[in-house]
Amino acid sequence: MIRVPGRVRRRIERLLLRISAKSPLLSSLYYGLFSDAFRREHFAVARGRIRYLEASASPEGSTYLLRRNIHRLEKGLLMRPRRPVFATKYIEETVDCYERVVRHRLACSNGGDLPGAEEIAWAHDVLATYFSVVDSHPTVDRAADAFRRIPPLRRGTDIQLVPYKRDVEQTPPVRYEDLAALARRRRSVRWYLQKPVPREMIDRAIEVAAQAPSACNRQPFRFLVFDDPELVRKVASVPLGTAGFYDNLPVIVVLVGELRSFFSERDRHAVYIDASLAAMSFVLALESQGLSSCCINWPDIEPQESIMAELLRLAPDERVIMLIGLGFPDPDGLVAYSQKRSLDELREYNRR
Repeated sequence: MIRVPGRVRRRIERLLLRISAKSPLLSSLYYGLFSDAFRREHFAVARGRIRYLEASASPEGSTYLLRRNIHRLEKGLLMRPRRPVFATKYIEETVDCYERVVRHRLACSNGGDLPGAEEIAWAHDVLATYFSVVDSHPTVDRAADAFRRIPPLRRGTDIQLVPYKRDVEQTPPVRYEDLAALARRRRSVRWYLQKPVPREMIDRAIEVAAQAPSACNRQPFRFLVFDDPELVRKVASVPLGTAGFYDNLPVIVVLVGELRSFFSERDRHAVYIDASLAAMSFVLALESQGLSSCCINWPDIEPQESIMAELLRLAPDERVIMLIGLGFPDPDGLVAYSQKRSLDELREYNRR
């Protein structure tokens, strides 16, 4: 076997990269033939699409399709001016999906509380409002008849879960100065008091994170929380950036995105965007309760990906977004100053 010196390999790689960077097609050929850097992502996206297609026809897995379409209806309802007829391309699909979910969850409830009652109430209310305001149309009329035949459900709330007017005259509950102070107070903390973190505090932070914006309200992520010391050490030791402090973490959270949430490759990056938006709300909510945190980068490196996938029993379409260590900060522990880029460096108006 011929051994190619590292210097020669690097020269060949630079040459191939220069050629591949000339067009998208050449770039695809390069990464398909000479590099496996995106192979795991390609596989995860393909598996995610299969899971989406399978779930869309299954009552157990229709949630993402239903959530997306109900949110599309919401956007149509709040448009100004609102079109007299809209959503004809997907309203029958939406009602059919709603009926499958309702009948499945009624069967699972066995006369008790309905699983996902608030989500179903939201879908019902938006659909009912849609049919009450949209003009007659053959597709809409068929969907309305099908909707009226779906069994009525017990509601967990008397509030109508439909587009509404916010009270913009009310003073915001948090002043800018307070929010800016909280943002400055939040720093990546690596040294914690060795005492348990009440789960209620973590859950409250996740409830705040759930209010973060999400594409079509799909929320394609989950917070996997570990507070058992042995599991914390196992999970926290996998990333490359935790050496020297991972055994000091009282809690580790793995934020995982689900590519099964999307019908098309075009949305493959939404898991990272939506989960990151939620993560920032999560760490600020922790900070507001006296807890500190440390966001831990997750590099797309095969050994780490495989170890974490096996440790967490991740499906092929589930992608680790980041890890977050948290706990009560040790008052004697130092934090990095982390000078931030200036406003002029970060901001640019009306680029031409």
